[in-house]
Amino acid sequence: FWKADPKEPFFLGAGFRSPHVPCFASQKWFDLYPPDSLIMPPVKADDRADVPEFAWYLHWKLPEPRLSWLQANQQWRPLVRSYLAAISFMDSQVGRLLNALDETEFERNTIVILWSDNGWHLGEKGITGKTSLWERSTRVPLIFAGPGINTGGRSEQPVELLDLYPTMIELSGLSARPGLEGHSLVKLLRNPQTTSRWPAITTHNQNNHAVRSEHWRYIRYANGSEELYDHRNDP
Repeated sequence: FWKADPKEPFFLGAGFRSPHVPCFASQKWFDLYPPDSLIMPPVKADDRADVPEFAWYLHWKLPEPRLSWLQANQQWRPLVRSYLAAISFMDSQVGRLLNALDETEFERNTIVILWSDNGWHLGEKGITGKTSLWERSTRVPLIFAGPGINTGGRSEQPVELLDLYPTMIELSGLSARPGLEGHSLVKLLRNPQTTSRWPAITTHNQNNHAVRSEHWRYIRYANGSEELYDHRNDP
């Protein structure tokens, strides 16, 4: 691959399975997280007391255990440790890929995008896993680097993974494609202080939606029940 003609454009997609259940990695990654010094996720014991009952239905029959089971079987800390080890292992593999890119003539003119497909509960809201419309499972890492991108910039604006394709089109200098559902993030990448014009929307199963603006999250479930969060004072 690296012997390709540098005058010809190319696209490389590299997918990493980790972190994903079952969370496993070699011992050296576990050694980074001694069991007696783990920083556990913040969990509010009655966090679901004011949540609609319908919220349970999004993850009713999934294999990931509830927090109550993990605590009863002394498996909460081992799960958190395994997840952290898996993340560190994955980070090392991303580093190997970037080091290989740095050794080529493509290093200066290649756009690199790092993202994940979903977040993950590790006991928050009483569950583990990804199938919720709350912040923990719908927020993902999204990092851009390369020509035309502000170095060291950070934005708190909500965006969607649907925005990746139109963003790559514009960064690559290609003609815009009409009819795409996402929006180019190039203005945001060049000036992180730019305000996003659109909220981020997440849908899980039919007619369950979350809408996230810079400060607010509104959830509406299929049966009409609702949740509203001001993330400035309610993480």
